[in-house]
Amino acid sequence: MSVSSPKADPRGLTIKVIMALLCGLLLVKAFHLQVASESWRVRADKVGYSKQTLYPARGLMTDRNGKLLTLNKPVYQVELTYNQFYPHRETFDTTEFCKLLNISREYFEEAIPRRWTGRYSRSKPFIFLNHVAPERFATFQEKLFKFPGFSASLRSSRDYPAPYAAHVLGYMGEVNQAAIDRGEGRYVQGDYHGISGLEYQYETLLRGDKGERWVYRDRLGREVGEVLEGRANQSAEVGADLVTTLDVELQQYGEELMANKLGTVIALEPATGEVLAMISAPTYDPASLKIGRERSRAFTELSRDTLQPLLNRAINGKYAPGSPFKTLVALIAMQDGTLNPNRGMACQGGFYSGGRMLLGCHGHPYCKNVEDAIAQSCNNYFVTTWLENINQFGSLSPTEGFDSFNRYLEEFGLGNKLGIDFPGEISGFIPTSEFFAKRFEDEQYWRAIWLRSLAIGQGEYELTSLQIANFIAAIANRGYWYTPHLVKEAREGNEGIRRVIQPQRHDISIDAEYFETVVSGMRKTVTEGTARVANAPGVEICGKTGTVQNSFGDHSVFTAFAPKDNPKIAILVYIENGGYGGSVAAPIASLMIEKYVNGSIPPNRKWLEDRMKNLDMRERGKSSIRVTK
Repeated sequence: MSVSSPKADPRGLTIKVIMALLCGLLLVKAFHLQVASESWRVRADKVGYSKQTLYPARGLMTDRNGKLLTLNKPVYQVELTYNQFYPHRETFDTTEFCKLLNISREYFEEAIPRRWTGRYSRSKPFIFLNHVAPERFATFQEKLFKFPGFSASLRSSRDYPAPYAAHVLGYMGEVNQAAIDRGEGRYVQGDYHGISGLEYQYETLLRGDKGERWVYRDRLGREVGEVLEGRANQSAEVGADLVTTLDVELQQYGEELMANKLGTVIALEPATGEVLAMISAPTYDPASLKIGRERSRAFTELSRDTLQPLLNRAINGKYAPGSPFKTLVALIAMQDGTLNPNRGMACQGGFYSGGRMLLGCHGHPYCKNVEDAIAQSCNNYFVTTWLENINQFGSLSPTEGFDSFNRYLEEFGLGNKLGIDFPGEISGFIPTSEFFAKRFEDEQYWRAIWLRSLAIGQGEYELTSLQIANFIAAIANRGYWYTPHLVKEAREGNEGIRRVIQPQRHDISIDAEYFETVVSGMRKTVTEGTARVANAPGVEICGKTGTVQNSFGDHSVFTAFAPKDNPKIAILVYIENGGYGGSVAAPIASLMIEKYVNGSIPPNRKWLEDRMKNLDMRERGKSSIRVTK
């Protein structure tokens, strides 16, 4: 009996073939995923993601003619995320790292926090090293992959192309906790902001808005791609550029003339209220306080300087206005009708009452009218005029006359902040009738004659340099002034949208004819009066000298504007302990006016320019500036 062989099962064979094909496909796919596919390899490396802050370029500042006053220089900050550094700390090449960044091992160890509370977090990057120059960072960046946990971001550092206008521009510094709290999330530790000057005043425009970039990172903290291919990123918006009102050439020239002197210069454009120059002497190079490793030493040296170069005398100092105030006395008295413009008056060497000289005066010719009185700066004329105006409603405790006089002063902006776009402006001090009523409360009454020094701009009057320059601009305009300002326009955002500043106009309730009388007197001051040294050929300068009495040495004061008609510039020069108004302040003012109006100083006036530039008055006397704290 024979046995037949079993037949092959076709279904089993089919299943085996299919299983073999599937295994082959799986092997091919595994090879593709693990070896051939770059995208999956990269995905495997993506163990986390992080946000990078994109810092905007800070807005630039230019002068009125487009010349740069500030620059932005690229710098880098190195950051550390401790959780990414910690697993590799034993094998970390500290020696090479420190060499690349030019830091010591001690700095490396001290820069890593020992406590993780408050401003530091193990899982978030913090600033490890600031102010890394691009040249050094380029070398460091090539080997950054060797240092797990470390990353870097690009910042911009403020720099200054010229050593001028330090007090106007201001300086920057790192934010403190108070600034962070006020910033509503805009600032974090390590950010910078404006601390003084225009950098502070216009911080919200200059700083711009931060952006952000989301990136994947591998196990070593290295960047391995952008989240959502960059669609989650947000671009930074640059800060607004500011066109200031300054004329940097005039500012520079004024600072050169004010070298080795104490005082201030304010120059305004009367027709607009734009500040052409704002000088506080002594000054300093703004680059000395730029953010960097040498800043602390420079700031300490400036703070310890007994001449107070960090003090902005132009805004924060209070001065007696001196004889330029006589122009206001004349205007108010003529408007009230207590002074006739053609009134003549003799001067016997001062103001007398009851046969006694109560206030002296220099020798000068007979004053035929108000113009002569201004030109000769006659103390007797203006004390008499002031007393007759104050006492017009009665001489015993003349409250009504005093208050009426002060209302005019308020129209000129005195006794109040003018509203300049600059931090730290003070209001000065104009004494009121209530002030004197309280001072003399033990007396049965008080009299204006007891306060006669007010008539010549001394006594209790405390004005800022800006207020003095501003009332001269109002006279130049024959009865109005614009709010002084330092910025003409802002160009905002990445699109540079222009926003022009519109200053407010302030009118004074004094007739234009009386301003013409005072203007003529100021012109006479320069042509035949106390400021003949300021008479520049080809420029109709109208001015008023002042010599403010001071126990440490009289202050030299000169106010002026030019040309007489359609004036382009009004100026105050105030030299502490400078002596007579015509000796130092008047020459400096006339040179600055001539430089601005004509563009140059003629050869026959170079001797005066050289004399002012070389004049050293630092040891002449002690500063008597009254500063509001």
